[in-house]
Formats: sequence, C-alpha cells, structure tokens
Amino acid sequence: MKEEGLIRAVGVRGLSAGIVNYTIGAGIFVLPALVAAKVGGAAPVVYLICAVAMGLIVLCFAAAGSRVSESGGAYAYAEVAFGPYVGFMVGISLWLSAILASASVANVFVDSLTQLSPSIGTPVIRASIILILYLVLAVINVRGVRIGSGVVQGVTVAKLAPILVLIAAGIFAVKSSNLAWPGMPNATDTARAVILLIFAFMGVETALVVGGEVKNPARTVPVSIFTALGFVAILYIGIQVVTQGILGGELASNTKAPLAAAAKVVLGRGGELLVVAGAAISTLGYVAGDMLAAPRMLFALGRDSLLPSATAAVHERYRTPHVAIVIHALFCAVLAITGTFEALAVLVVLLTLLVYLSVCLASIQLQRTNVRADGAVPFTIAGGPIVPILASAIIVWLMSNSTRQEAIALAAMMVVSTLIYLVMRARRPAIAVA
Repeated sequence: MKEEGLIRAVGVRGLSAGIVNYTIGAGIFVLPALVAAKVGGAAPVVYLICAVAMGLIVLCFAAAGSRVSESGGAYAYAEVAFGPYVGFMVGISLWLSAILASASVANVFVDSLTQLSPSIGTPVIRASIILILYLVLAVINVRGVRIGSGVVQGVTVAKLAPILVLIAAGIFAVKSSNLAWPGMPNATDTARAVILLIFAFMGVETALVVGGEVKNPARTVPVSIFTALGFVAILYIGIQVVTQGILGGELASNTKAPLAAAAKVVLGRGGELLVVAGAAISTLGYVAGDMLAAPRMLFALGRDSLLPSATAAVHERYRTPHVAIVIHALFCAVLAITGTFEALAVLVVLLTLLVYLSVCLASIQLQRTNVRADGAVPFTIAGGPIVPILASAIIVWLMSNSTRQEAIALAAMMVVSTLIYLVMRARRPAIAVA
C-alpha cells in the first residue's frame, strides 16, 4: 500500500495525547457511579482487572502497529495479515463505530452546555451548534495534520485539568470508612463491570488510524500505547478512590454527575461548575480527536479501491485527506442532529470488540510472516502467540454477553458490509479475493 502525499508529522507526544483523548471521554464523568452500582467498594480492584485485560489487547496493537505503518490502523493490520476482505470488514466496523460514538458524544457536548444555559437545548440552536462544531473541526483538519494533532493535545490537557484538580483536592476529604473492603463481588457482577470498563478504555483503535502520518512507527506506536494506557489506568483508579471516598454509599445513586457532586462537597459551587465545564471540554476533545483520526479510515479504504477513489483524495496544498474528512463530518453531524443513531449505539461496543479480535489475530500472523514497517525492528510480544490467544479468548467471552437482538443487528451490519465489498470488487476486478 502506498501513502502518497501524506506527511509523517505525529510523534510520541501527539499520538499518546490522541490515545488518552480518545480513551478519556464523556464517560469518565459518570463512570465511578456506574461501577460502584455494580461492585460497590470493590471497584478499584475491578479497575485493575480490566487494566490487565486491556493491557493484553494493547500488546497486540503495539505489535501489529510497529509492523504496519500505513494509515488505517486496525484495518491496515488486518488487510496486510489476512487480505482485502477481512481488512474491509474491519475498516467498515471501525468507521461505523467511530461515527456512532462521535455523534453520541457530540450530543453529550451540547447537553453539557445546556446545563450552563437551558436555551441551548432548543432544536434550532442545538442543530446549529452541532453543525458549527463539525464544520470548524473539518476545516482545522483539512488545513493540516499538525494543526489537528495540536488541537487534540491542547484539548486533552484542558479537559484533564478539572479532573486532576478534583483528585488533588479530594484526596484530603476521603473518608477511610467509605473505602472499606467489602469482599470480592460474584463472578457475574465482576464480568459486567469489566465489560463496562473495557468500553471506558476503548480509544486506541481509532487513534492509531493515523499510522501513515506517524514518525518512526516501530518505536512511536508501542511507546505511545503503553504511556497512554498506564496514565489512563492510574487516573481512573484515582477518580474512583476519590469520588467513592467522598460520597460513600451515595455514589452509586448519583449516576448523572458523580464527579460534579464530589467536587461540590470539596470545592463548593465553583468546583461543581469547573467539573461541568470539564465534561463539556472532554466531549469536545473526543469529537476533535475523532475528526483527526477517523477520516483516515475512509482514506485508507479508498486508497485500496474498497470505496470510491474520491475518498482517497489528498489536498494539493494542505496534503490532507480532505474529501474523507468532509464525508466523515457530514455523517457525524447528520446522526448527531437526528438522533437516529441512538438505537444502534450499543453496537459500538460489539463493533470495537470485533476490531480488537482482528488485531489480536493479525498480530500473530504479522509476526509469523515477519512483516516489518519500513524495515525497522518491530516490537515483539514475548511468548509468541500466547498473549494474543489469551486476549482473543477474553474478547470472545465479553462478546458472548451480548443479547440476541444485538447479535442479529451486528450480523445484519456484517451482511450489508459484505455486499458493499462484493460490489466494489466487481467494479474493480483487480482486487484479490481474500
């Protein structure tokens, strides 16, 4: 695959910030209450269990990402390892989940602003804000990946500030009695909490789509992944300990704004408003990160003739995939405004788990065939296929918890995606059959 015209301008700091930004989204502002409702005081331990499980998965991302440097992230890994059909299915799954997640978070962004000014919630103003949001972010990212990456880094720092302030101030207000060990919850409750937290840790799969614009991917990808995961895990546990230590039993029932409630106890009304503003910035940061990374998925599919070639166009002046950026922004804006995506929002988790499974399996194949990005020495997982197989087993276990309706909807999406692939293959006979 060729990366014609794209500039490798994203380094460790930029990619790490992108992963952190994608991972820490709007959910962090309600997550402590949701986890406490499931496992109570054992929540910090469940965070550690989830971090270990996610660590196994990101090991596979690091191994695959250090071997394949093209734009597309998980799609590129799957395509190189298993051929165009599997790559296309992964790419479509990744892009659909990104659209649904971005549109959903854009609505949360407007909802956060509505807490500050109720008039923002009116249909016309709401739609206008969403349109302006995606228009501005599309223009920023069309003008250059350095600018888009810089915006993501800036917003990531801005949205983390209120959370770090809450942890720093709240640690002195923690009551040890609220953190008393209640014993390990049963297996079912633990599993459900881990599934919830896996969703909260998601983000690496989309942030890595900019692989074609990453400097020295063999080093940058694994270093960025582990830096981001370690930071996120520590931050999540810190938030859980502080909010649980401050609110105690009230935490589980405060599912709308637990961090804001904890901040109000420690810092008063000003602290509460600071966290509300942080929620708005957090959602804005997620959407900004999505506009940086997700359009590269369309670009990669168009580059490989799996979608119309126009999606692979690169702007003559700014050297960015401008058509893919505009198309992605339009889809996200329409879904965010109409809200029709909400019935399918649960599929984001299943689609992302499918992507994770493909990367785990691809890491085995890429190591077996000794694929190397630009000839560089890749990151290698010790123990050969043991870690990818274990990670795959965890993913299959998580997916087995889906409902019958969710499984049917997922299957329907896979059928439609297959039909699109067959149509594109018929139009371009040169595409090899996977």
